[in-house]
Amino acid sequence: MDKKVVSVILGIFVLIGVCLCGCTEKPAEQSGEIISPEATSEAAISDKPTYIVGIDGEYPPYSFIDKNGEPQGFDVESVKWIADDMGFNVKIQAMAWDGIIPALQAGKIDMVYSGMTITDERKEVVNFSTPYLKINQSVAVHDDTNLTMDDFMAGTGKVGAQRGTTGAFWVEENLVNKSVMSADMLVTYDNFPLVATDLQNKRIDFAIYDRPPMMDAIAGKPLHIIGEIDTGEDYGVAIRKTDPELLETINEGLAHLMASPKWTELQQKYEME
Repeated sequence: MDKKVVSVILGIFVLIGVCLCGCTEKPAEQSGEIISPEATSEAAISDKPTYIVGIDGEYPPYSFIDKNGEPQGFDVESVKWIADDMGFNVKIQAMAWDGIIPALQAGKIDMVYSGMTITDERKEVVNFSTPYLKINQSVAVHDDTNLTMDDFMAGTGKVGAQRGTTGAFWVEENLVNKSVMSADMLVTYDNFPLVATDLQNKRIDFAIYDRPPMMDAIAGKPLHIIGEIDTGEDYGVAIRKTDPELLETINEGLAHLMASPKWTELQQKYEME
């Protein structure tokens, strides 16, 4: 046989051998390469949508930042449970309460889940989930005073409230706007701990706030609640009007949570009953 022909045939066989070697490469799991469970878990997590949840970071027992800088509270645990149940991730973001709805509208957060009362004014700019809690406003004074609810309703003394809360709105609508007291007698603050501090230092005469966080804020201080205003407020989760699918998801998750043993567990843990 001609040497050139032999060379060509040998070259063909070598080329075929190389191709076959390339075709017999095993997948990673068959070739002995180990894929860690952590990598698989991270991949699964990355496939889920992540929603940023806006909270008031100083609103116990609903939402607060603990001494380790971690978000805690009834609403924080609730939204984490719903996220696990409905298959999404959450990032909790504490922010100023009076700017939280503008932040939602601007797309900086995806929902407000932090004891937000459903009001007609708020419903004009955001959607709300089905209600999940009902609360009233409470009024507190210093232990050294003899002031009563009658004095409060008569506009006798300065009233402290957190800016942007329904307590502040109630005083504006029912006392200031009806000329029961002058506008300068309502003092508003960035957060309620500042209100409690000024009440303790007697810079104001009354403080108004949702009852459960009021009880937490005045615990261990020479302050006490003198009465409640039957406002019958409903708490809901605020969501952009352009996110109807997220609203549906949250409503379904809330229904699951409130029908589960976890709901009672959370209410007992945070003394909501």
